[in-house]
Amino acid sequence: MAARVDESVWAAEPLVCLRQLGAAQQRCSAVIAAQHRRIEQLEAQLLRTRAALVLRTTALAWARQQDVASIDEHDPAALDASLRAADLVICQTGCLSHGDYWRVRDHCRRTGKTCVMVEQPEALRIVRLQREAAAG
Repeated sequence: MAARVDESVWAAEPLVCLRQLGAAQQRCSAVIAAQHRRIEQLEAQLLRTRAALVLRTTALAWARQQDVASIDEHDPAALDASLRAADLVICQTGCLSHGDYWRVRDHCRRTGKTCVMVEQPEALRIVRLQREAAAG
């Protein structure tokens, strides 16, 4: 009879192994599903963080641009310092106040600097293209 018990234990062993393998597969599937959910959460968080960064960077750029514009508009000394540092002055006439327009023209005449007054920003594209063509 001892021989039969040994045979039944050996016959049941593959079934036990299959049950353990099934349980291990279920645990692995649960871990993979949890990792997949966590990855989706992290990707959503990354997207929100990137959007916040774009908003912050844009707001900072707008603030800097407004600060520079407000200093230039209200501080004639800043305009004069910029003109002294320039080799060539290109102004879009619609973007200057009347006082600044005459200050720029007068400075260019006094210092002999080349001064280009344009009414439309598209005219600046022609200047850039001519410069690139002359360099090339």
